[in-house]
Order: sequence, then C-alpha cells, then structure tokens
Amino acid sequence: MTIVDWINVIVYDYMWGTPLVVFVLGAGLYLSIRTGFFQLCGFRMAMKRAYLNFFGGKKEAESKSAGVLSSMEAMSTALGTTIGVGNIGGVATALALGGPGAVFWMWVSGLFGMIVKSAEITLAVHYRIKDGDQEAYGGPNYYMQKGIGEEMNKKGLYLFLSALFAIGFSLSYFINIQTYTVSEALASTFDISMLGSSIVFTIVLYIMISGGLKSIGKWATVLVPFMCLFYLFGGLFIVIKNITMIPESVALIFGSAFTGTAAVGGFAGATMKLALQTGMARSVFSNEAGWGTAPMIHASARVEHPVKQGMLGIFEVFMDTFVICTMTCLIIMVTGQWNSGLEGASLTLSAFETGLGTFGRIVLAVGIFLFGLTTSSGLYAQIEVVLRYVVGESKIKKYALAFYKWTYPLPSLILVLIAVFNELPGATVWIISDAGVGLPIFINLLALVVLAPKFTALLKDYNARYLGKGTVDENFKIFYDEKQDAEAKKTAGRAE
Repeated sequence: MTIVDWINVIVYDYMWGTPLVVFVLGAGLYLSIRTGFFQLCGFRMAMKRAYLNFFGGKKEAESKSAGVLSSMEAMSTALGTTIGVGNIGGVATALALGGPGAVFWMWVSGLFGMIVKSAEITLAVHYRIKDGDQEAYGGPNYYMQKGIGEEMNKKGLYLFLSALFAIGFSLSYFINIQTYTVSEALASTFDISMLGSSIVFTIVLYIMISGGLKSIGKWATVLVPFMCLFYLFGGLFIVIKNITMIPESVALIFGSAFTGTAAVGGFAGATMKLALQTGMARSVFSNEAGWGTAPMIHASARVEHPVKQGMLGIFEVFMDTFVICTMTCLIIMVTGQWNSGLEGASLTLSAFETGLGTFGRIVLAVGIFLFGLTTSSGLYAQIEVVLRYVVGESKIKKYALAFYKWTYPLPSLILVLIAVFNELPGATVWIISDAGVGLPIFINLLALVVLAPKFTALLKDYNARYLGKGTVDENFKIFYDEKQDAEAKKTAGRAE
C-alpha cells in the first residue's frame, strides 16, 4: 500500500472507526436524554441569547463578572474558530469522499453536537479559575481537575483523562489545516504559488495573535459577522438561482445516507460506512462540539451564570452545521460540482465560480483568507489555555508562553511545504487533520458523561433562578470558585 492508503486505514479504520463513532453518538444521546433534549426545548432561548449578544449591548451584571472577554467577544472568537475553512474545504472534502450521504450524518452529528457543546461550555465556565494576573481561564483540563479530581474525589481518573487530553489536543499545534486550505484557495484562484501565499498568510497571522486573547476577541467581533453574512448571501443567491435542483439534491442526500453512493463522473463511489465516518468527522471538525476547543474561549467570558454562556454553544453548532455547512453542500450539489472529481476548497471555489462567475470565486477566496485567520487565531488561544494549565504558575510560564506565541504559525507552514513537495492531494491533508481530533474528542466526551449530573444541576438552577421554574437553592454554587460564586449571586436575578 502507498502512504496515502496507510493514512486512510489508520484514520478511518482505527482513529475514526466504529467505536469512536458509536461513542460520539452515544454521548450526545445520553446528554440529550439527561437534559430532556435541552438543545431542542431550549433552542428559542439560545437564539435569543445570541441575538442579545449581537444587538443587545453590554449588560451591567456581566460587565462586573470575572473574565477576560465580554460574552460577545467570547462568542465571536469561538464562532470565528468554528466557522472557518472546515465549512468550506472540510465539508467539500466530505462530499468528495463520502458522497451526498455524508451530509445526512453531518446533520445527525450536529443535532447531538448542540447539547454536547452546551455542556462543555457550561462546565468550563462553572469550573474556571483565575491565574496570577487575575484573568479567568478554563476548559476540559480544568473541569476534569476541579469536577472529577476534587469534587468527585477521583484523582486517578482525572490525572489519566487530563494527561491524555493534553497530549491529544497538543497535536493541533503540529497538525493545523488552516494555512494549507487558505494557500490552496489563493493559489488556485490567483494562479500564484502555494508557498508564497502560505508565507503571506503566516505573516498576517503573526500580526493578529501578537496582542494576545483580548486582541483576538476584538478582531473576531469585526470579522466574524461580516464573513458569515457574506458567505450566506452569496450562497443563498446561488441556491435560489438553481432552486429547481434542490429537491433532487435533498433526495440524493437522504437516499444515499444508508446505501452509499455509486461511482459517477469524477466521483469514485462511497459506502454507507465511509459516508457516516466522513460526515461525522467533518461535522465535529467544523462545529468542534466535543473537541474541547470552544470551552477554552468561553471560559474567559464575563457572564453571571454558566448556562447563559453554555446556550451559545447551541447557537454556534446550529449556525455552523445547519446553516453554513448545509449552504456549502447545497451550493456544491445544485451547481453539479459534487461529482466533478475536485476536492477541498477547490471544489467549493469551483461551485461559487459556476454560480457567480469569476468574481464570486475571487470574493470567496478572500473570504477563505479571513476565515482562516479567525480560525487559526482562535485555535492559538485554545492551545494556549492547555499550555497554561500544563505549566501552571511555574517560573518557566513566561518563557513557555513567549516561545509558543512565536512558533505557533510555523508547523502549519511546514505542513504546506510537506504537502507541496510530496504532491499530497487535498483530501489526504484533511485526513491527516482528522488524526489530531480523535483522541481529545474521546477523552473530553468521557469527562462530559462523568460530569453530566453537574451539568443538569446547573440547568436546574438556571431554570429556577431566571425562569421561575422551581425553587432557588441559595446554597447551590453557581461557580466552583467561592469568590466568583459570591459575585454572581449578588447580580443574578429572576428574569432575563
């Protein structure tokens, strides 16, 4: 077998094999049942919360809460990381490898992903800590330590899970697909070198991350709404232009979800198993539910109750998977490009060019550049949280963070060099990225299942405290940290 064949076997037969797929779906179903399918019954509240974040201005209660970012900055940063090249190149790759049936499994994963992301964000905010500079940080490692290690007194389990998560998530430092996808889009659109475009992207990324998390949050609040609206309006125009193709495309999605797709045109054919694996892998990579990434950003938000921030996870997955990713799939399918033999960003660019002409391709290429920046800078902030957890308040903290900041963009640049010189196809590079996702997802989901009682308790407290459903238990800790908890109870009211 060739090296490409070996990569396929390792990733899809082992790392994204049946056990992980079943566990991802099982964990999502378990959390859904435990919370009475909160992602559905609380959907309206989540949309309202997101709307208030965008248009409601800053709330006095939140401005006094602990945190580095405003709730809006945290959501924009996390959404900027979520909505990125995975929605453009990743979804296209799922279609190119798994066929239209992959879209169905992407939706299934997104349905359960909404509650998973809500749970991990809520727990991250609840268990967050303040560092030596009095800045709030949190994430999977922190809720494993505080929730499993301290509160549940299962130190051995916490150490095992936390170590594996840190090791698995650290692979994101070495395997970052953003620079490759951006370079691929710019090179194919403007007929320039992938190496040259990757160097330009790297330089701009250095500028963006130089100001740290606060700077990234301010960038994200400007770029993310613009990118989402541009992509949606451009995509909607193409879909409406080809509206007669929608019934056929939707029928193909559902019809091939359980039967696979036969070879046609430049499409090599795909089994149901491949459709399921690629659909779920691309969905998780895109909406990041269960990966443990978004909680690291949201934990730094100024908010007076963890569930308030957790509801934004429902909005993020919905916007990412059911709106942006679905739009990408429909664009590719109604323009007839899904079986062209193209893959990755080149496939989506070709669909935009078919629907909007050369101008559409150029504008989307610029959009991919911006998507790549927000995603890469958000990932930078997330890996920094893990690094802060590992080094703690030791003497090497300052040097470790400085070394990380100035080396972060380099591995993704090196990945472009490797791909170009070895002439690796885009689909293979995306498969390599899947290799860095499997382990942290498995570990984080296991921790969420263990901490499910705490998540449901926080939901119960939120319902009683803000919605008048039940009696407020004044002894219940809104935040694990005593000081933050006292501050929260001073500002928490019964009505939003």
